[in-house]
Amino acid sequence: MKMILDWKTAQEFVTDTFVAVGVPRPDAEICTDVLLEADRRGIESHGVNRFKPIYIDRILAKIQNPVTNFEIARQTPTTAVVDGHDGMGQVIAYKAMELAINKAKEYGMGMVAVRNSTHYGIAGYYSSMAIKHNMIGITGTNARPSIAPTFGVENMLGTNPLTIGLPTDEEFPFNLDCATSIIQRGKIEHFARTGQSTPEGMVIGRDGKPKTDSEQILKDLVSGEAALAPLGGIGEELAGYKGYGYATVVEILSAALAQGNYLKMLTGLDQNGNKVPFHLGHFFIAIDTEAFMGAEAFKKIAGNILRELRASKRAPGQERIYTAGEKEYLVWQERKDSGVPINQSVQKEFNEVRDLLNLKQYKFPWD
Repeated sequence: MKMILDWKTAQEFVTDTFVAVGVPRPDAEICTDVLLEADRRGIESHGVNRFKPIYIDRILAKIQNPVTNFEIARQTPTTAVVDGHDGMGQVIAYKAMELAINKAKEYGMGMVAVRNSTHYGIAGYYSSMAIKHNMIGITGTNARPSIAPTFGVENMLGTNPLTIGLPTDEEFPFNLDCATSIIQRGKIEHFARTGQSTPEGMVIGRDGKPKTDSEQILKDLVSGEAALAPLGGIGEELAGYKGYGYATVVEILSAALAQGNYLKMLTGLDQNGNKVPFHLGHFFIAIDTEAFMGAEAFKKIAGNILRELRASKRAPGQERIYTAGEKEYLVWQERKDSGVPINQSVQKEFNEVRDLLNLKQYKFPWD
């Protein structure tokens, strides 16, 4: 049974937990904000649902550094290459997009490529950073191998989101934040935690047949016995080659620009099956709309396009048409005065972390 944890308690507990495992408090606050932003938007697959296994456990396993060394390895007026030295992905990404934004303020555009990073949370957080400055924000990241190429069954590419955020004259921006796979690991983890099967056609086994057992899929993705289908699904019938192509674009941009790792180099395991740092790569682009025909003109036309799309004729039985970022905005309107929904498995993890790190000052609704 899900229970609601108020935002203040969630923010303080997650931040104090990061601090307790060695993350400096200013960095811990960034990490917490990225995680909770996912829950504010209803993207529970990337919120506190992944707080313990993806971040705390990896720090304790010493495959992720709690103190981030953000090194600018190379820089020009409009570009930079950053080495994150396996620090906190959210902190690396936050500073990288901030750097891109500052370059765009001066020169109209900025791009930063990152190597040796870790999981950075929801990509849409960083595109939103640019939007706040009336800029177009673009980001992508590679990840541990999950997607099979079209006509293949071996997991080669990460879920590799390609995320684009655009400012508008509406209450919410256009923010397209989605993986290039038909489903991402975080969603399957959520299915496993809540006892749900993965819908057929999203995961393919080595025998070429679909898989639906969520817990088994997570094991098989690690062993290589299963792979995610790209956007469009298995094969070419529903244009799966398009998702495969976009995933490849993200893989190349996340690795080649910064001379970083890629494909099977990102498994997080050495030759003996021991856990090692993932060494992920990201890229961040900021484009200042003011440098073209002006920010207000851009936002007005962008808003007009979105309003016309939503006002177009609906399919029978459908109440409304949405544009990217709208549903997330509506979720926040529903949740802002209550808190974040916590399912039973995450409740247990919160209790485990609290006891392990002696954060006994915290009491939760499920206690």
